[in-house]
Amino acid sequence: MKTIDKCVSVVIPAKNEAASVSVLIKQLNKLPMLGELIVIDDGSTDATAELAAQEGVRVVRHPYSKGNGAAIKSGTRLAVGDVIVFMDADGQHDPKDISRLLARLDQGYDMVVGARQKGSQASFGRGFANKCYNWLASYMTGHRVDDLTSGFRAVRADKFREFLYLLPNGFSYPTTSTMAFFRAGYSVAYEPIHAARRVGKSHLRIWRDGIRFLLIIFKIATLYSPLKLFFPVSFAMFLAATGWYAHTLFQVGRFTNMSALLYTGSVITFMMGLISEQITTLMYREHK
Repeated sequence: MKTIDKCVSVVIPAKNEAASVSVLIKQLNKLPMLGELIVIDDGSTDATAELAAQEGVRVVRHPYSKGNGAAIKSGTRLAVGDVIVFMDADGQHDPKDISRLLARLDQGYDMVVGARQKGSQASFGRGFANKCYNWLASYMTGHRVDDLTSGFRAVRADKFREFLYLLPNGFSYPTTSTMAFFRAGYSVAYEPIHAARRVGKSHLRIWRDGIRFLLIIFKIATLYSPLKLFFPVSFAMFLAATGWYAHTLFQVGRFTNMSALLYTGSVITFMMGLISEQITTLMYREHK
């Protein structure tokens, strides 16, 4: 097992990645700036763990699949480096890009995300979903977000650990961690990378991950500033109620149940956003 020389730990979540994990580790072992490599085997049914162990790195096995985010949390708790680099085991991320992420981190950033550029291998559906994520996150934070869902990133370990309790066990840990860093006022940078076609079969599913896409949309809002999402919805309902009231007033000369329902919904939606905003503020209070 490699010893720590420059306080940089690499955490690699892996599930059934026997076709690519050995090649990835061999490439990482050639990089002088890395100190510790940890592979978290998330309940693989193939030889992922055995092949990683043969390369001399630390391997931690989950007895069953807990999810990509759970693997990230396991690796983070074990990592001893001051800086942690997260990357996928499926061959999409080029280890040579790590030096550029670390260089940006040295410029004073707390998290540097490898932002996938045009030409990176992704389906039309995933590309469209990522654009939606990035647009919404940019709107919520007021900062340009180039790639919200990239799993290739370098972080300052002490700051990342502050938000482990927020991270889900599934695939949306990149979204959650990025929004948490923005919300806490930490500095986030994006470094352009090219993501290659993954080795082996993707674990993503259209319908399941389509629903996950919708859930992440709401999670982005509630993680950062819920009122930014709830207020426009509330205001739209208020305008609809006023418009319908004006219409019925001139047509039948009375205030209808539909107007009352829309006005009530507008107030309830606004209050939900206000309460969510207060809860979010409490979530990000300083932990002693």
